Amino acid sequence: MKNQLTVRRLLATVFIFGCTAVAWFLLGGALTYRTEDGAREMDKGVAGNWGPSMAQAHPVAWYVSPTGEKGRSFVRPRSSRIAVDLDYEPLRKGLFWYRGYKTGFHAQYEIPNPTPIAQTIYVSFKLPAKEASYTNFAFVLGDLDSSAQVPSEGVITQAVVVPPHGSVPLRVAYDSRGLDRWGYLLGDTDRVQNFELVMTTSFDEVNFPEGTGSPVERERSGDGWKFVWSYPDVIGAQSIGMDMPKALNAGPVAARISFFAPVSLLFFFAVLLIFGAVRGINLHPMNYFFLAAGCFAFQLLFAYLVDVVALLPAFAISAVVSLVLVNGYLHAVGGGRITRISLPAQFAYMVLFSYSFFFDGLSGLTITIGAIVTLALLMMTTAKVDWGEKFGGRKAKPTPPPMPPGGASAMRQAKG
Repeated sequence: MKNQLTVRRLLATVFIFGCTAVAWFLLGGALTYRTEDGAREMDKGVAGNWGPSMAQAHPVAWYVSPTGEKGRSFVRPRSSRIAVDLDYEPLRKGLFWYRGYKTGFHAQYEIPNPTPIAQTIYVSFKLPAKEASYTNFAFVLGDLDSSAQVPSEGVITQAVVVPPHGSVPLRVAYDSRGLDRWGYLLGDTDRVQNFELVMTTSFDEVNFPEGTGSPVERERSGDGWKFVWSYPDVIGAQSIGMDMPKALNAGPVAARISFFAPVSLLFFFAVLLIFGAVRGINLHPMNYFFLAAGCFAFQLLFAYLVDVVALLPAFAISAVVSLVLVNGYLHAVGGGRITRISLPAQFAYMVLFSYSFFFDGLSGLTITIGAIVTLALLMMTTAKVDWGEKFGGRKAKPTPPPMPPGGASAMRQAKG
C-alpha cells in the first residue's frame, strides 16, 4: 500500500478510537443497569424461596440473681463441640447464578451451674434466621427434649434445674439452606473456653470473611476441605465464617469487558499503526473505522447472546465472529502481510484480555503484562526507524556516489 502515515490521518484514527470508546462505555452502562435492575427484582424472591445468609449465634445461659445485671447472672458454656457441613449448591434464576448452599449443624454444649446451690438455668438459643426453614431439628437440654417446641421470633428458650457446681448437656441439631455466607457469631461472648468447631466443605475455593478468625487446622476432605477452629481459653475470640465460592454471572462480566475494551483497542490500533508504518502498510482512517466496528461487534454480540446461550459458548462465538470480521476485512485490504500482524494482535488484546475478566484478580495483571510485552516488541522493532521520514516530514538525503580513484583529477579526465 502506498498511503503514507500523516499527522492528519493519525488524528482521524484517534477520533475514531474515541468514538468507539464512548460507545463501549454506553454499552457497559446499559449492561450494568440491566443487571442491577434484574438483580433487585430477583434477590428477595430467591432468599425467600431458598433461604437468606445464615449466622448462628452462640447460646446464652443465665440464672436469676439480684446481684446480676437486670436480675440475671450469665454463665458461659463449659465446653462447646460443633460440627458444620457446608454443601455448595449454586442456583440459577433467569440470567443470574446465586451462591446457595445446604448446611447440617450439630452441636454439643455443656451448661454449668457455677454456684454452690442448685439453680434454675435458662438457656436461649437463637436460630440463624427466622425466615429460613429447618428440618431434623433437635433441641435437648439435659433430660428435656424440646425439639417439638416452636421457636418464638427465631429463638427457643428452655429452663432446667442444675445441681450445685454441676452441669447439663445441651444438644442442638438441624439441617437448613442459605445463600452467600455461613457464620458462627461469638460477638457478645467475653470469654470462650474448650471451644471447637469443625467445618467440612464440599467445595475447593474458600474465603474467610473479614473480621472472622482463621482455622488452626486444615486438611483436604474429598472435593473440599476440613477446617478446625479451636479456642481452649480465649478472651475476645473472633467469630467464624465462610463465604461460598463466587458465581460467574454474565451481566457483570459483560459490563466489565465493555468498560475495559478501549484499552484492548488502543493496543490493537497501536500495533497496526506502528508495524504498518515500519513495513509500509499504512491504513486509511476509514479502514480503522471498520476495524473498530468489527471489534465493537465482539462485546455487543456477547452482551445479548448470553441471554440465550451459556456464558463460555457465548464468549467463544462472539470472539470468533469478531476475529473473522476484522481479519477477513484486513486480508481483503492488504493481503496476508497485514493479517499476519492483525490476527495474533487481536487475539491477544481483544480475546485474551477479555477472557481474563472471567477470573478475579487476573485482569489487571494480564493487561499489565500484555502492555509490557507489547512495548518491548515495538521498541525492538522500531529502534532504528526514521520517524521523520515515516510521518511524511523530511525525506532521506540521497547518498552521493563514491569518489573514483585519483580524486578530482580523475573525474576531470573522465569528463574529458
